[in-house]
Amino acid sequence: MSDTNTVNYFEIGTPDPEAARAFYGQLFGWRFAAANPGGYAAVNENAGGLWDTSQIGGEAWAVFYVEVADIRATLQTAIEQGAETVRPLVDNGTILFAHLADPAGNRFGVWQRKLTA
Repeated sequence: MSDTNTVNYFEIGTPDPEAARAFYGQLFGWRFAAANPGGYAAVNENAGGLWDTSQIGGEAWAVFYVEVADIRATLQTAIEQGAETVRPLVDNGTILFAHLADPAGNRFGVWQRKLTA
């Protein structure tokens, strides 16, 4: 199992993914996979993701993710410490993830690998 409580993924949400691809591709030389049916594309293999948010409210954001051992306990503790839920817990079949805002309003994500049998 990998280290937990480590920042190990990032994501950019945008209603204009083509503009984001052009900007980050030119600035950093990032490579983007084709988007899946949900509008999600991997960045540089699996270092991060670019999410087309035009179908889910059109928000624009950049977020870092911290891998945790127990996402439900982490979410509960974060809320108790003043965080707010931005995107509730999602099970995408491979991982569990959620977006929170810290007490100052900074958005971040937490995720947990799903155990495979």
